[in-house]
Amino acid sequence: MTPRLDTPRPATDVRRFTPAARRVHRATAALMGVCVVTAACLYVPQLAELVGRRELVVRVHEWSGLALPVPALAGLASRAFRRDLRLLNRFGPHDRTWLRAALRRDRRHGSRPAGKFNAGQKIYANWLAGATLVMLGTGLLMWFTDLTPLRWRTSATFVHDWLALTLGIVLAAHIGMALADPEARRGLRTGLVTRNWADREHSLWRP
Repeated sequence: MTPRLDTPRPATDVRRFTPAARRVHRATAALMGVCVVTAACLYVPQLAELVGRRELVVRVHEWSGLALPVPALAGLASRAFRRDLRLLNRFGPHDRTWLRAALRRDRRHGSRPAGKFNAGQKIYANWLAGATLVMLGTGLLMWFTDLTPLRWRTSATFVHDWLALTLGIVLAAHIGMALADPEARRGLRTGLVTRNWADREHSLWRP
């Protein structure tokens, strides 16, 4: 029997991220990249000599850091983005299973159950949000020098510098993992992923 032409074809792609979520990610990544590059230009002597114009670099670093929370705050207008945030902030028994498998480096299918976001992504997102707020707070203490005692500014500088180094390492690991997973990058670029990838990497997710 000849199949009807109007019969819907089985979907091979599923929607992972809405345009709003992708815009938030891109804007946040761009601002974070500016912060990291300008910080490197301020702290690495070779880069400082190459770029010059330290005062301009400082101002770009300050304002890009101040703007870091803006994309996420703007994204709250999207219901889908708020739903993703709720998922990122909820840990369940399957997340503990995922973490135990990750610590054992067990990559077998089914050993790392995950919903839309796995436990590693949840920990990274929450740590990054907390680190961003600490960086913002300590940066403001360093910026407005007349408002706080010297001891506060010294402590803020210490925390800001070491957390910045930690943040750079974590971001490098995040980028490395993204480069190793083309389908995950496609999901952030187009919003779509293959159903096979979703079933394999996020077996508890039901889009």
